[in-house]
Amino acid sequence: MSFALEELFVEAQKAALSAYAPYSRFRVGAALIGADGRIFTGCNVENRSFGLTICAERGAVMYAVSQGCRSFTALAVAALDSLVPIPPCGACRQVLSEFMPPDARVYFGGSSSKRVDTTIGVLYPFDSLHDLAL
Repeated sequence: MSFALEELFVEAQKAALSAYAPYSRFRVGAALIGADGRIFTGCNVENRSFGLTICAERGAVMYAVSQGCRSFTALAVAALDSLVPIPPCGACRQVLSEFMPPDARVYFGGSSSKRVDTTIGVLYPFDSLHDLAL
């Protein structure tokens, strides 16, 4: 991978600065590397109706797909307002598994220096739709 995961994390941190989080005050940014090498970012956008809130990870995926990219090799997630690393939520894991192979890297952290380096296959191990397609 030509783009280091920590560099990707910095892009996620920058994206988190644009988060719209007036209710939770919990800013999150995400940065994806497309299979073509392009980087796509997203941030969480809250709504009074929390069910309508869009997570940073899904925002980055939607932006990338709108730009013609549908395959990703790595994701970084930065939760600026958490000391501990925060992984993608269940809904985001489901969406990410649609566009990322099981060995795609997922790198996440909070405001401290602690980071978690894993894969989408570890975060979402029983992806029945992909398993059935084989």
